[in-house]
Amino acid sequence: MGTLELGAIWIFMLGLNYYLITLLQWYHYSFARVLTKHHKKRWHVYHVLLPLAVFVTAHLKHFELAFYVFVGGVQIPCLVFWASRLDKKLVFTPRVVRFFTILLFFLLMDAWLVHLWGQIVFWRYLILIALVHGASLGFEKSCAQGYVRLARDKLARMPHLKIIAITGSFGKTSVKNYLHQMLQGKYIVYSTSGSVNTLLGLSQDINQNLGENATLYIAEAGARQSGDIKAITSLLQHHYAIITEVGKQHIEYFKTIENVAQTKAELLDSPRLERAFCYKSEILEPFCQKIPQEKITFYPGKTRNIQATLEGTHFELFLDQTWVSFESKILGAFNVENLTLAIMVGFYFGIPVAQLQRLVAKLNPVPHRLNVLHVNDKIIIDDGFNGNLKGMLEGVRLCSLYTGRKIIVTPGLVESDIESNTTLGQAIDRVFDIAIITGELNTTTLGQAITSIQKVFLRDKSQLESVLQTMTLPKDLILFANDAPNYI
Repeated sequence: MGTLELGAIWIFMLGLNYYLITLLQWYHYSFARVLTKHHKKRWHVYHVLLPLAVFVTAHLKHFELAFYVFVGGVQIPCLVFWASRLDKKLVFTPRVVRFFTILLFFLLMDAWLVHLWGQIVFWRYLILIALVHGASLGFEKSCAQGYVRLARDKLARMPHLKIIAITGSFGKTSVKNYLHQMLQGKYIVYSTSGSVNTLLGLSQDINQNLGENATLYIAEAGARQSGDIKAITSLLQHHYAIITEVGKQHIEYFKTIENVAQTKAELLDSPRLERAFCYKSEILEPFCQKIPQEKITFYPGKTRNIQATLEGTHFELFLDQTWVSFESKILGAFNVENLTLAIMVGFYFGIPVAQLQRLVAKLNPVPHRLNVLHVNDKIIIDDGFNGNLKGMLEGVRLCSLYTGRKIIVTPGLVESDIESNTTLGQAIDRVFDIAIITGELNTTTLGQAITSIQKVFLRDKSQLESVLQTMTLPKDLILFANDAPNYI
C-alpha cells in the first residue's frame, strides 16, 4: 500500500506543478501576476485548490483510497482535457526542464526518507511544493544574473557596435522591423527576434544570436514596472534611443499614464547616448528634459496628404527643407507615424532622400499586423498582434472602406480599461455585420457597446473554425483583431 500511495502522491505532485508552471510561463514566472492578473480564476479552483483540499482531507481522515480514485479519475483526466484545449501550451524550455528536474530531485529525496522511516508524512509534501518553487526561483535568479553579466561582457567586446534601443507603449516592433529593412544596406544589422524585450530575453538573445561582426544592433525594450527600462538601459548603454507613443497599454500595472511615461523615459539615461527620437506629446515631453534638447528629435514630423486604404499608404513628409512624397504597401494611417519615424532616423544615419523613398516603397509589413490575405474567396486581414486602441480603431476604419459584408473576430483590448473597450465596441458596432467575441475578459463591456449587429460569444477559440465556416460567405471580409490566447 505504501508504494501505491507514494506513486499516487508523485502523480498528484506532477499534475499540480504542471498546471502551476504552465501559468507561470504565461505570466513571466510571477506568482503575483498569476494570482492577481489571471482572468479565469476558476482554473485555480479546479487544478490547485480542489486537489490540495482532497489531498489534505483524505490523509487527515485516512481516506487514502478516495485520494487514489480522485487522482486517477478526476485530477489527471481534467488536467489532460484542460491542457489539450489550450492554444498556448507549456513549452519545455530549459527553465521548465530545470524546474521539473528540481521537482524530481525533491521527490526522490522524499522517497529515500520514506524508505528510511517506513512512513509517508503527508504534510511534508505541502512544504515540498514551496521548497521546489523557491529553489527553482533562486536558481533562475542566479542564472539570470549570469546571463546579464555574459551579455554585458559580450557587448563590451564589441566597441565597433552601435546600438539603437526602442521603447514605448506601442509601435516598437513595427519601427524595429522598418529600421532593420532600411538600414541593412548600410550596416551589418541585427535586431532582436520577435517581441523579445525583457532584460533576461535581451541578455539571452545577445549571448546566443548577436553576431560579433554586427555593426548595428536594434533592441526592443519593454516594461511592466518602474525600473524595467532602467535595467535594460544599464545593460545596453545604447547610442540611440527611440521612444514611441505612450498610451494606456499595461495601465493596470503602472496605474497612471504619467508612471508609464516616466518609466519609458528611463531609456534616455544611457551614458553613451548620442541622439534620441521621441514622440511629441504633453505627457512625455517633461521627462525628456533630462538630456540636452539639441540631442532630441521629436516626431512625427510635418505630414500632409495622408491616404490610407486597403491597397496601401501614401503621404508627404517635410524632409530636408522640402515636401517629399512616400508610398508604402504598409497598411494603416497610424503607421504613417511609424514610417515617418523610421525615415527620420534613416535620414539622420545618412541615407539619401531618393533612396529612402525606394526603401519605404519596398518595406514588408510586420507579420500579424494588418496583413491582407485572400483565402477561399474571402479577404482576411490578420491584425492579431495589434493590441492597442489606436491601432485597432484604424483596422476597423480600413474595414469600413470595404463595400461587402464584414466580420470581426476579437477578444477586445487586453491589459487596458473599460473606457477603451467601450470605444472599440462602439466603433465595431458602426462598421461590421457580425462580431465574434472570443474569451471572457471583455464579454460584458463589448456586449453592452455592440447593440445593432449580430454578436457571437465564444468562451475560448476551440469552436472558432466551425463558427466561421458556418457564418461566413464568399467575398466576406474577416478581420482578426488582437489574437489573444484563450486563457485571457
